[in-house]
Amino acid sequence: MLPMHKLFLILLALLLAIVFTADAATLTMGSRGERVALIQQRLKEWGDYSGPVDGVFGRATYNAVVRFQRRNGLSVDGQVGKKTAAAMGVPLTGTISASLYRESELRLLARLVSGEARGEPYIGQVAVAAVVLNRVRSDEFPDTIAGVIFQPGAFDAVWDGQFDMEPTASCIRAARDAMNGWDPTGGCTFYYNPATATNEWIWTRAVQLTIGRHAFAI
Repeated sequence: MLPMHKLFLILLALLLAIVFTADAATLTMGSRGERVALIQQRLKEWGDYSGPVDGVFGRATYNAVVRFQRRNGLSVDGQVGKKTAAAMGVPLTGTISASLYRESELRLLARLVSGEARGEPYIGQVAVAAVVLNRVRSDEFPDTIAGVIFQPGAFDAVWDGQFDMEPTASCIRAARDAMNGWDPTGGCTFYYNPATATNEWIWTRAVQLTIGRHAFAI
């Protein structure tokens, strides 16, 4: 049998491990990493957060979590603990699967496509989604889907309320096809409607093709 003092030390170590594990599983101001980035991305989808998806739990993320908690009847503390994370659909422990990121990004992209091109032919919807993904790959734009979509002034649908509408089944399919590699534009990073465009700068871009009502350019 172990001496009493050694047994006490073992029990104390186990207790501390439980406490620190619980603390580590709560994301608060100052937390960093891919889990925070996923939370920011989710909060953007729900309209609670408008900052960058940078994986840094700062004041803007804290305020967004508070808004989310109030809206969903949760305890309002600005922290992402077990209950808040469950409501967000974000695991606090273990590895975040690529499929979880992918599904979250797919919803964002589908909403953008629906807001910008739901009346376009299907290939035109895929093309709009492809432009977003081409921007993600370009050094001239943010390097995440959320970052590209929410870049100030980038897409009218984000700012005029159309982005908040439920995406059509066609637009969800189009976003998925684009994420699977279909790019009808051949690498374009811009598109616009020549009949309604008022920004003179966009007319300086080299148009590569036209699909539906949109001209696609580089």
